Amino acid sequence: MTVNHKIIWNEVKDYLFITLGLFLYTIAFTVFLMPYQIVAGGVTGLSAIIYYATGFHLENTYIIINGVLLVVALKILGMKFLMKTIFAIFSLYFMLMFAQELIPKQANGLPFKLMGEGQDFMSMIIGCAITGVALATVFTHNGSTGGTDIIAASVNKFHPNVSLGNVLIAADFCIIGSCMFFPQFGSYTERAHKVMFGFCVMAMENYTLDYVMNARRQSVQFFIFTKKWQEIANAIGTKMNHGVTILDGHGWYTGQEIKVLCILAKKNESVNMFRLIKMIDPQAFVSQSAVIGVYGEGFDEMKVKIKQEKKKEKELTVKEK
Repeated sequence: MTVNHKIIWNEVKDYLFITLGLFLYTIAFTVFLMPYQIVAGGVTGLSAIIYYATGFHLENTYIIINGVLLVVALKILGMKFLMKTIFAIFSLYFMLMFAQELIPKQANGLPFKLMGEGQDFMSMIIGCAITGVALATVFTHNGSTGGTDIIAASVNKFHPNVSLGNVLIAADFCIIGSCMFFPQFGSYTERAHKVMFGFCVMAMENYTLDYVMNARRQSVQFFIFTKKWQEIANAIGTKMNHGVTILDGHGWYTGQEIKVLCILAKKNESVNMFRLIKMIDPQAFVSQSAVIGVYGEGFDEMKVKIKQEKKKEKELTVKEK
């Protein structure tokens, strides 16, 4: 496969997985959250609150708010950044519209309660688990559902010290807390009940999202003690396309010098790594440990901002050399 074909295939794969993630999100939202009038964060959550209070179609509010945000953000973030976001917004709009048409309705116009009466909490748990997995699928394939993500990215561009997470949490708190200002939700006690449920949704959804994304990116470190270190290092380098660091070791009990192989790899590569080692040296002593983060080529990018002054100093140093 040529470089151009590989780039095209990666883009196509991203769009396919973004579509899958949005489909899962639509099912979770319309089947598990909407029937019980469970509120959530983001523009989808705000659209749902307006729908519960006024009856104005959720998908219409969603596309109107996102349309305004896209126009504002187009100059700030650029078309390249927003392409997948625009695709996701319109895809989710149509999915939400068709899902509400297809799913049977209750007397109040909301989708039917799949879990039955009085199962609000259980429906919330299932719904949040699915929406968390859905959002993780979208984010890990360079996608975005728009809405508060656009606001967060715009704020972060002008104020790099303000993290995306802080902006999203603040926006979600405001959206969920807005339930208190809608008399249609009943007494203050009933409104407070919806707000508390909304905060539970936010916590569970973010926990699932983080768990799925971190599990996918989790890395491990191997220390391999073996007499056949050259064969194993060569096999790992050629068959698994991994770099290997060779350390000098000294056995305390035997007093012998030994070479120790150090490898950083993705967790899902562990089985292949052990299989390869065992094929070459079944007597090898191997230590595997989880690492918090690995940054650099082949792993995660170091997402930190360098202050402009330090950046200029670094450029001057490079020029002098």
